[in-house]
Amino acid sequence: MKNNILKTGFVMILAMTIASFTTVAEKSVNVKDSNISWKGYKVTGSHEGTITLSKGILMFDDNNNLTGGNFTMDMSSITVTDLKAGEGKEKLEGHLKSDDFFGVNNHKQATFSINKVDGKNGTYRVYGDLTIKGITKPATFQMIVKDNMASASFKIDRTKYDIRYGSASFFDDLKDKAIYDEFDLNVNLKF
Repeated sequence: MKNNILKTGFVMILAMTIASFTTVAEKSVNVKDSNISWKGYKVTGSHEGTITLSKGILMFDDNNNLTGGNFTMDMSSITVTDLKAGEGKEKLEGHLKSDDFFGVNNHKQATFSINKVDGKNGTYRVYGDLTIKGITKPATFQMIVKDNMASASFKIDRTKYDIRYGSASFFDDLKDKAIYDEFDLNVNLKF
């Protein structure tokens, strides 16, 4: 019994010693050279645009494998890129910023925090929490990291964040005015 206690103690001390030599490198995301684009769909077509990243960090272990990170998006920066000024661009941008959609007067930021990462050698499955309009939901997606760049493309169900405007899931008889619940988010980060 005394040998088992000594062996257990030795294993614990060895594990703590090894863990103390494991470092985490935190790399700031270059928000100026990074970009986030979105695309939303409706029965009669789609619209697309951009959102500015305010800040972000990625964390890596000794083997340069992704281990974590967090990001903040400036929701007041949401723009529409498929319409020209004077041809509906300003109206749609205003509507996206209104309480019908992202409510930027009360919710200026959206955030994503990485909780867990699976994978290695630049291809990862990322698990985290996405917060939009003060509502936090889990989100999972694939992220590719290569040459100081990280990229991910995934779908977000807007209705989970209380964005129900034009959703056929909540309103009947929308016909060709329905807006699909999911929208695409494409993220390219430079660090």
